[in-house]
Amino acid sequence: ENREEMLSSKSNRLTEALEEANKLFDGVCRAREAVLDAQFLVLASNLGKEKANELHSEMTAFDSATFAEDLLTTMGINRTEIEENGSEPGGFLPSDAWDKVGEEALKHFRRAPTFHYMLGSFKSDPPVARQRIERQKKASRGEAKRAMPAQLKKMEESHEEATEIERILGILQTLFENDPDTPISFFDFVIDPNSFARTVENMFHVSFLIRDGLAEIKLDDDGLPVIEPTKSRKGVEYNQESGARNQVVMSLTQQEWK
Repeated sequence: ENREEMLSSKSNRLTEALEEANKLFDGVCRAREAVLDAQFLVLASNLGKEKANELHSEMTAFDSATFAEDLLTTMGINRTEIEENGSEPGGFLPSDAWDKVGEEALKHFRRAPTFHYMLGSFKSDPPVARQRIERQKKASRGEAKRAMPAQLKKMEESHEEATEIERILGILQTLFENDPDTPISFFDFVIDPNSFARTVENMFHVSFLIRDGLAEIKLDDDGLPVIEPTKSRKGVEYNQESGARNQVVMSLTQQEWK
């Protein structure tokens, strides 16, 4: 009933109605009363939206041309002289025009704006380079101390691996010297019947012998690989033939090992 009055920008009837509804809502004890309160809230929301739209429509939009005219007037441009002489506006801009604008703007800024850090004050790097050098030395010493056990462990592992390869080479040379005419089956040589992991390690170590030219693998008449050393313990080469060295990737599943 009072829609036009509530939509008026000079009226506070909508706010008063909301305050009265808040007081009445404290005594609500039935569902029908709660429904009525919800309906009033929807109606008040719609009225508030329309009121806000009307306020927005009544606002004066920024007119750049009008602002420029007012600014030129403040700076001392005489429009009457411009129209009479027919010259460009720039010729009548006084020398103190921008000073006038500055004095006018100064009235609205009576104090300097405060400066705030977005993420706190920044910390600059220390100017003394000696401090950074000392920290780097300490860090490098600490890293060296931490890395020392790992390096020793790595050296020990590589030494053990080299010793294992030498041991396998010795076994291969011994087998070949005992019976040079009988080819040594590669699988019989590397397979450990009780350990698949040990078999893989044996194949891995034998691959170093092949890579370094200390042993070679051939295929027998049945197409199975046989292995023999290229040199004996006395340094005599068993195979004098020179040929291209090939690398082969060999797969062995656990089922095939069994």
